[in-house]
Amino acid sequence: MTQGIVAHGVAGRPAGGIADIDVSPAAFVDQPAFIEAVRTGLRGEVVKQTLDVVGYRELIVRLLGTTSGNLHRVYRRKALGPAQSEALLDTLRVFSHAERTFAGLVGAREWLETALPALGGQRPIDLCDTFEGRRLVQNAIRRIEYGEFP
Repeated sequence: MTQGIVAHGVAGRPAGGIADIDVSPAAFVDQPAFIEAVRTGLRGEVVKQTLDVVGYRELIVRLLGTTSGNLHRVYRRKALGPAQSEALLDTLRVFSHAERTFAGLVGAREWLETALPALGGQRPIDLCDTFEGRRLVQNAIRRIEYGEFP
């Protein structure tokens, strides 16, 4: 069995929200805005902001195809490549959806870190490192919103 992804918050900082990350909110809900953000490339600073706000360092390392020790280099990039930008932005879209559904980032984290029978006993956060995994998590959130999910 693989080890789960563990959240690493920033000590002394109150739990913020996805809105604290310098990405256009439209990119989370509007397909053309999402595509434009990916094509432009997310700034490396967005990676640092994501870690500060949400945590999940191991997940971010896997999404970007780097190592934990090389993250500081990523922070300084003017723009991530399209594949890295898309993976990070799509993951932020999942976090944003969870944050809205579960009344804040704290509730979203609790849900993301809970093993769910409907996801084969896996925690939603552990599925967020792949496109299809993120789709499964998004679908689970939608089902909860519509009352179809226990």
